[in-house]
Amino acid sequence: MKKVIMGNHAASWGALLSRVQVIAAYPITPQTQIVEELSEMCADGRLKAKFIKVESEHSALASIIGASATGARAFTATSAQGLALMHELLHWAAGARLPIVMVNVNRAMAPGWSIWGDQNDSLSQRDTGWMQFYCEDNQEVLDTVIMSYRIAESVQLPIMVCYDAFILSHTYEPVDIPDQKLVDDFLPQPPKRFVLNPEDPRAFYSLVTPDHYMEFRYKTQAAMQKAKGTIEEVCKEFEKSFDRRYELVDAADCEDAEVVLVTSGSSTSPARVVVKALREKGHKVGLLKIKTFRPFPAEKVREILADKKSVAVVDKNISFGKGGIFADELKGALFNLKNKPKVYEFIVGLGGRDITPDIIEEIALDTISGKVSESEVHWKGLKP
Repeated sequence: MKKVIMGNHAASWGALLSRVQVIAAYPITPQTQIVEELSEMCADGRLKAKFIKVESEHSALASIIGASATGARAFTATSAQGLALMHELLHWAAGARLPIVMVNVNRAMAPGWSIWGDQNDSLSQRDTGWMQFYCEDNQEVLDTVIMSYRIAESVQLPIMVCYDAFILSHTYEPVDIPDQKLVDDFLPQPPKRFVLNPEDPRAFYSLVTPDHYMEFRYKTQAAMQKAKGTIEEVCKEFEKSFDRRYELVDAADCEDAEVVLVTSGSSTSPARVVVKALREKGHKVGLLKIKTFRPFPAEKVREILADKKSVAVVDKNISFGKGGIFADELKGALFNLKNKPKVYEFIVGLGGRDITPDIIEEIALDTISGKVSESEVHWKGLKP
């Protein structure tokens, strides 16, 4: 069925259709409506899940770590300072190889205090061992939650599903909500694994000496690398079942492009409009949307960008003292290419500032004309 719903409720429906068994809920703007909707779903019987009301985001993740350790399909959601409060436990969840799915509604970090969006909250957690997916629209939010359980339970790593505050979280769009039977066929019950069980006692997460610690980390890295293939397989199977296509990256008009705009999240949609308009004016511009940030799809990025003249990365984030985070990852992926393109970094939209088609067009035209320097970080949309 089709429903016009906000992005947050799309996430709630994704959790419902995935038949999550334990939900830990702590409210923080702009994600609160996710767990509010799930509380109603549990109360009216649509979702048979244990709904735990906790006193902090740290407790929320601790609760679903415990639930996942017993074999339950677990879910929570957070934003910004809440995600930061979870930082210690993000490492625990990934190190324990728990297939948790958590939605993070991207919100700017304080101070200054902000409830509006940029990507620094999730990207500052990029080295914790969680996979990270970034969504362009509300349909992708729902679909990604469902796919994430299939992926997480296949490679035994947690997943963070990320999307932009207010632009998606509170904006209503038509969303196709699939039939439960279709989802059940695509996403069966979680596979068996070693879990906490009083009838079969085992010890988990004990002290590890230097003789063994590196091997644990090697296996986590290997699982991340394996996840790239798993993500592609799951996306193909999802397309067969639901007729919607997702990939590690989404390339549009890149075959003959001289300049490629690189985007993530909701800024991709206005970029699509800009690329179409510029092509009508004779500019060979393409678009590369990066959906999967961890594991970073370096091979796909190299395949698409290897023969291009220039790349303009539209970053809704900043690594202070370095520059745009997606741009930095992109440069690393392209470094060993003999004829690598020039990569230009643009910072936009911090704290929820609008990323308009005019700003994206200015980025594209500056890159085409050579007005910008490859060695500098360029800020767009700053007030005079």
